[in-house]
Amino acid sequence: MKVLLVNGSPHEKGCTFTALEEVAKTLNVEGIETEIFQIGTKPISGCIACKTCGKTGHCVFSDRVNEFLAIAGDADGFVFGSPVHYASAGGAITSFLDRAFYTDLQSGKQIFCLKPAAAVVSARRAGTTATFDQLNKYFTLSEMPVVSSRYWNMVHGHTPEDVKKDLEGLQIMRILGRNMAWFLKCKEAGIKAGVPFPEREERIATNFIR
Repeated sequence: MKVLLVNGSPHEKGCTFTALEEVAKTLNVEGIETEIFQIGTKPISGCIACKTCGKTGHCVFSDRVNEFLAIAGDADGFVFGSPVHYASAGGAITSFLDRAFYTDLQSGKQIFCLKPAAAVVSARRAGTTATFDQLNKYFTLSEMPVVSSRYWNMVHGHTPEDVKKDLEGLQIMRILGRNMAWFLKCKEAGIKAGVPFPEREERIATNFIR
């Protein structure tokens, strides 16, 4: 089994990475393979709602979003990390997630459906809960079980060295990793035992204004 961890920070080895690394190390101890996917520093366009992805199966913009989607189907679980910018997720990961999840929806591939997901946020001081709520909305829209920890999944610090001093935050990351591993093992056991996946229904879209 494999969990894909997405670092939405422009800093490759910054505070968000430090939190994700703690989750990844715990997953590895539990026998789960991990990969940290760096969004990077190149510009990521927002979704332009062209719906080309519904025809081609990939986003019209060729960048890290399509590179992520190319490997996401092989992942069994996901952890998305973001720094806090103005009490919300960073602009890059917001555009990244908008396009990744919209492409999956329009293409009908359902690469995220019923795969566990978690959000991790880092901040110097405040804005973490608003960012945490924002990221979780992508999961609940895509039928992804949301994995929790003992507290909200956040760490505090201005530098990676600060984050390493946030002992409670690091513990939260480790518990998150163990809970994710437990869920994945339970899902695997259920599949082996013959527990069927939920019955699928055709999507119903009702406009409020007619």
